[in-house]
Amino acid sequence: MNQMDVRKPFSEQLKIYQAAVENALDQSLKEFPCRQQEVLEAMRYSLLGGGKRIRAILVLEFAKLGGVTMEQAMPAACALEMIQAYSLIHDDLPCMDDDDLRRGKASCHIKFGEATALLAGDGLLTCAFETLCRAANSFPAQRVLTAIQKLSQHAGYRGMIGGQMIDLKSEGKKIDEKTLEEMYTLKTAALLKAACASGCLLSGRADLVPAAEEYAQYLGLAFQIVDDILDITGDQALLGKPIGSDSQNDKNTYVTLLGLEKAKELAKECTQKAQNQLIGLGAAPGFLENLTDVLLNRLQ
Repeated sequence: MNQMDVRKPFSEQLKIYQAAVENALDQSLKEFPCRQQEVLEAMRYSLLGGGKRIRAILVLEFAKLGGVTMEQAMPAACALEMIQAYSLIHDDLPCMDDDDLRRGKASCHIKFGEATALLAGDGLLTCAFETLCRAANSFPAQRVLTAIQKLSQHAGYRGMIGGQMIDLKSEGKKIDEKTLEEMYTLKTAALLKAACASGCLLSGRADLVPAAEEYAQYLGLAFQIVDDILDITGDQALLGKPIGSDSQNDKNTYVTLLGLEKAKELAKECTQKAQNQLIGLGAAPGFLENLTDVLLNRLQ
């Protein structure tokens, strides 16, 4: 597929991106006869189970800022979605959030059992780095290594896993806003940072990484605050996951800390700060700007 046509309406561009990512994910994790068939099925069930594909799209968009085509950046985009899928499998496990639904379907451990779900998550995690290595077919090895290092940092204990640990240790306790912001920075924003930074690094635009990560920081905070709000005000049928689980699990959120209205104001403020970073990155008004607004407008 050729570069995205900037003249297309946002909704059409989004569908093109999502379809391209879905096809690439399907091809990256093909089924084949094997004794470990069940874990492969569980991996595909979770990886191809829908979703907005925001992280993959961010890889593609930020790579495009440096002149990289969709096809060239797609291995990195798929890797980000594999990391995201593995994290959701593990989040839903009984030892974590114990959620039975994910995107309107049975969670992986409900469908396949807890042990298989655990292995499916592990399988997707390792497959992500194998997939990212395929980017070496299009880019100098040093760029790919730098992207792998960045993804490892943001997905690991200094990033997403660290945020999940803070979340678990904070259940049933009162924490301050600074701690909550650090938790969300690691738990949600870190993987968005990896997506934006990977696109920049693969395209040879390491100079854009600081601003790209700053954009992802504010986008991640806004995204998580909106999730907090929707956990109270959302429709389970539309969201495809249980409502009220934060309260049931005695979790700290911006809603419990600041109240509903202040949380909404903060989400808007973070969204505007993300938009400001796009201006500094030299991103033309259009897709990224619209995407940033759409993630906030899930509240409407």
